[in-house]
Amino acid sequence: MTMHAATPEQRLEELGLTLPAPRQAAGNYVSGVRSGNLLFLAGQGTNEYRGKLGEDVTVEVGYQAARQCMLNLLTVVKQEIGELSKVKRIVKLLGFVNSAPDFTDQPKVMNGASDLLVQIFGEKGKHARSAVGMAQLPHNNAVEVEMIVEIEE
Repeated sequence: MTMHAATPEQRLEELGLTLPAPRQAAGNYVSGVRSGNLLFLAGQGTNEYRGKLGEDVTVEVGYQAARQCMLNLLTVVKQEIGELSKVKRIVKLLGFVNSAPDFTDQPKVMNGASDLLVQIFGEKGKHARSAVGMAQLPHNNAVEVEMIVEIEE
């Protein structure tokens, strides 16, 4: 890849990625809540990736699932604040990985989301993170990710 583009949207384009259409909340909640300069995002799964890591799904496919979750989250960010260049810092990710009992590579799966954030936002994309294994996720999603973002005032 050549020189990085100026905006996160241009970086997405350089990577050949587009943000998907917003997903509807699956219950009585909203996809994002802004409090001061922080944006708290509800967990986003995917429609494309289902099953348990270590059983039905490989680490490589899980990585792609986490990446898709991040694209879904970035759709919400853009919907909430208008443009991704208003992101001051990605603060925290919490990744839920639908895991077989002996699966222990949750961090490798969550790198799909983390790597994409750094590709798009550079240093602003580096964040704190937790990656945990779950016995089951809604709709048998392979991965679900939630995020906290600091917004420029």
